[in-house]
This record gives sequence, C-alpha cells and structure tokens, in this order.
Amino acid sequence: MTQLDKAKDWWKGAVIYQVYPRSYQDTTGDGTGDLAGITDRLDYIASLGADAVWISPFFRSPMKDFGYDVSDYRDIDPIFGTMSDFDTLVLRAHELGLKVLIDLVLSHSSDQHPWFVESRASRDNPRADWYVWSDPKPDGTPPNNWLSIFGGSAWQWDSRREQYYLHNFLTAQPDLNFHNPDVQQALLDVAKFWLERGVDGFRLDTINFYTHDAELRDNPALPPEERNDQTAPKVNPYNHQLHLYDKSRPENLIFLEKLRAVMEPYNAAAVGEIGDSQRGLELLGEYTSGDKRMHMSYAFEFLSGRDLTAQRVIDVFEDVAEKAPDGWPCWAFSNHDVVRHATRWGLSDAAVAAYAHVLLGMRGSVCIYQGEELGLREADVPFEALQDPYGIEFWPEFKGRDGCRTPMVWQAQSNTNAGFTTGVPWLPIPAEHLSLAVSEQDQRAGSALNHYRNAIALRHKHRALQTGTQELRAERNVLTIERRENDDRVTLRINLSDTDADGLGPWQVEITEA
Repeated sequence: MTQLDKAKDWWKGAVIYQVYPRSYQDTTGDGTGDLAGITDRLDYIASLGADAVWISPFFRSPMKDFGYDVSDYRDIDPIFGTMSDFDTLVLRAHELGLKVLIDLVLSHSSDQHPWFVESRASRDNPRADWYVWSDPKPDGTPPNNWLSIFGGSAWQWDSRREQYYLHNFLTAQPDLNFHNPDVQQALLDVAKFWLERGVDGFRLDTINFYTHDAELRDNPALPPEERNDQTAPKVNPYNHQLHLYDKSRPENLIFLEKLRAVMEPYNAAAVGEIGDSQRGLELLGEYTSGDKRMHMSYAFEFLSGRDLTAQRVIDVFEDVAEKAPDGWPCWAFSNHDVVRHATRWGLSDAAVAAYAHVLLGMRGSVCIYQGEELGLREADVPFEALQDPYGIEFWPEFKGRDGCRTPMVWQAQSNTNAGFTTGVPWLPIPAEHLSLAVSEQDQRAGSALNHYRNAIALRHKHRALQTGTQELRAERNVLTIERRENDDRVTLRINLSDTDADGLGPWQVEITEA
C-alpha cells in the first residue's frame, strides 16, 4: 500500500504496470494470453510494488489491430475469457491493493461494430452520422489530403453510401464522429459501464484524435527539417504534414471535461495518450491542467530513439516547465508500440538498472511495460512470423511492433515456452530472453528485476519522490535528481555512462535520504 492509496489523488506519482494481455500468461493452451492468466500473475505485479495495472484492450474484436479495433465495448473477446474472468481479476487486484486501469479506444471502432454496420447501410438511418462520412470531390478523389498513420489516404471509399469514411488508422478502424452528441453520450455510457464494474480508471488511446475539423480543411505541408517524429518509420509520409485539422482540435477539451465528470464520483483516474510529435507537451498541458480534464497524459519524450543522456532529461523538463507548467505527465521508457528501450539505447544490464532509478526518480507518474523490469531486449521476429499489420506494411525498413510484444518469460526452460503457454505461442519467444526469465532473477539481489523493485520501494517510501518538487543537474554524464516535499528530501546521483564520473563508477547510483 502506498501513502497515496486512499487519497483522491492516488494516481499522482503512481507506478502503473502495463500488461499486454496476448503476451502475459496463457491458461488455456491456445498460445494467446488471457484474463485468467493476468489474475494468476497479479501476485507478481504486486511484488514489484506497482500501484496499478493497466491492461491493454481485451474487448470483443476481429483483431485486425489486436484489440484496438473494438466491435463491442461492453464484452470480452472469447480469446481472453469471459466477463466473469474480468470480475475475478478486478476482485483479486483490489485484494492485493492494486488499482485496475483499462485501455479504452474511443476515437474509432472496428468496421464490424454494429454502430458502423448500421451507419454504412444508408445515408438516412439513425446512426448515419455516427461516423465521419464525406462526399468525394468532383473528380472522385477523397475530400482532402489527410493521411492514415498506417499509410496512404485516411479516407476509404464505401460503395453502399457512395461516400468516403475517415480512418486515421487501418481501413478497418473507422473514426467515430464526435461532433454528434449521441456518439459522445454513447461513449460516456461505455466509460460508466466499466466504472460500475469496479475499474479504477482508464488509459485512453489516441486521446487527441477524438474530434476532427468539421470543415475538412487540408493539412499544410511540414518542411523536411521539422519532420522530427522519431517514433514513426521514415518510409511513412504521415509526418510530411502539419496535422492542424485531422487531430488535436480544441473541441476535444469539451468531451474530456464531460468524461472527467463521469469519472469523478468513482474516484477514478485517466491517463491520456497524445499522439502528436509536433505539439505533444503543449497538449499535455492543455489536457491535464486544472481538475476538470484528464488527470495525467502519457508522455512520448522518452519513447524515441534519441539517447537518454543526463542533459536530455534536463532539456525535456525545461520543455515541460515552459509548455505544460500545470500539467501532469506519465513517463515511460517502453510500451507495446515502440522498440524496447534496452535495445533503443543499447543498454547493458548495469545500464538498465541505472535507468530504472531515472524513471522512478522523475517527477510525474510512471508506466512500466511488462518485461522491462527484466531488462528484455527487442526480439527479432522474422517476416513469416509477423502479426502486426504496421510491420507487414512497412517491412523491411520498419519491422513493426511485434518485437516488443513477444511473450513474457517466466521460466528459463525453453521446453515450457518460458512458462507462458503449453501450446504454440502466438509470437515466437526469443532464446536470448530465457536467461532473463523471472525464475532466474527473482532471488538474485543484483538482477534488473530487483533493481526495479528497489527503485519502486524507494519511491513509495518517500512522498518527495511521488509528488515533491524537483531540481535537476547534469555534470558530464552524471544526472542529479533532487526531490523535496516539506521535510522529506531525496537526492539521486546517477552515472549514465560506462566510465567513472564525478566519484561514481560506471552506471552507479548514489542515493541520499533526508
């Protein structure tokens, strides 16, 4: 139990452990993880000291984008189990003192959702305006130049309505029309449904994509020197535009305030994912300042390929102070969409441990992605084993997201599929991950796993590390993080290099508590 557990602001400074359900624990032998498997492993998550568990989508879905294409917001996909399994998970999590956050995908649905099936049937049915439809230009081309993140136009022709529909992601993921108040109410009702089932909040997918420009104006071109999105493959032209009109619209704030109002009676919290490399921190400030919008925003500044030096940490927080002085970030080094940070930054085992203290020492809330605490590196998944449509589309220049989604390794024995499944795992388990399994690290004092546990325990011990003020200094490769709240003070000095620096050995962490 943390000091903030029973407070209204339990989320502020919390440590949130992300679970990708397909890859955490399989209990049925079909090779795909499930909700019962997560329940079986909640004791492990609690042993890390996490405050909450964020579960990536498990809703009914045709799985064109592995659950981020929802066909029923109020049901569990059979591959993950049943609603009873979910209720059991929430009950056990709460027994262990863990909050439960679920991943709500509200900007778009699956094209198999009954809402879209009805909407595309005609131009005059009750849900005809629930998605973003538009007539073609006189020459038959799409209504504007908006692009899909998955490549090509963001508009798909539909012969039934003889119109185009908007999809910022896959063509199988049509965008909902947030200009329609009935759509907003239906989605608010979805949130309330899960709050009534006992969830403690949400991770909100692509939160800045909710509302589009009603006039469907063209996006302007982005000069080549400003195309700095490190998370998108260069082969994708998406970052050739300044995305003024297809996302990050001011109308989003109105809906977010409605959603916050629904959440307030439940003491629930939300972390919003802002997918905007051009205005990310500015939007973080807009979306999380005050007490009427989102509680925290998932920050991307440390999810890029840029090396994370001591000076880089300072630069990011200077940007936060300038662009989001009243906002509350939720920091992460890895997640289900980017190359694992141990690989991105070329980290040794000792470096992984040092960076754990950076992550857990910074001001803000924190997300840890499953396997990160083991020091897992990105898996090299061959093309024939790829599942991710993003990777298949842009291969070989970009190999997609499967490399960070391979199954969790619980046991070192390869003949047990690392303890993940008795069947054939949906993605191959790298042989090099086996030596990093939980069974090999659990009782070893110097393991990456126990460094994460120690860093989380230190955070829980000190209110200063959860919500206190922060001062940062960089001397050569040594990062100093000084946190204070009233009389509580903690200073971390972390050598982010493989050579001696300022009295610290390679990757050494010095902790001063007062």
